[in-house]
Amino acid sequence: QVHLVESGGGLVQPGGSLTLSCEVIGRFFSIGAMGWYRQAPGKQRELVATITRGYITNYADSVKGRFTISRDNANNAVNLQMNSLKPEDTAVYYCNADASTPQYPSTVTYWGQGTQVTVSS
Repeated sequence: QVHLVESGGGLVQPGGSLTLSCEVIGRFFSIGAMGWYRQAPGKQRELVATITRGYITNYADSVKGRFTISRDNANNAVNLQMNSLKPEDTAVYYCNADASTPQYPSTVTYWGQGTQVTVSS
């Protein structure tokens, strides 16, 4: 069983910063791409940023230059540094990871429970 544990959400004023962290725990052979998505009230879940095991990154246009995704392969973790936050960044943020496990040797995408980020004055 693989679980993704997120932390770091909260309330921040516009222009402020937050760092989200996500750790993959459980039994697995390997972890491939990891990423962050978000879902605002009444909207579909959307991609924020992804990072491959080889550290190639991809960002949504709306966060380029403000957010930075990074990963720690030794600790099976992915982080999202968010700067210059705007009210429109308010959403539940979810991390995901592609993992190969003893139960499912082919890669499966796993999701965290989500962490709330609220940007408001």
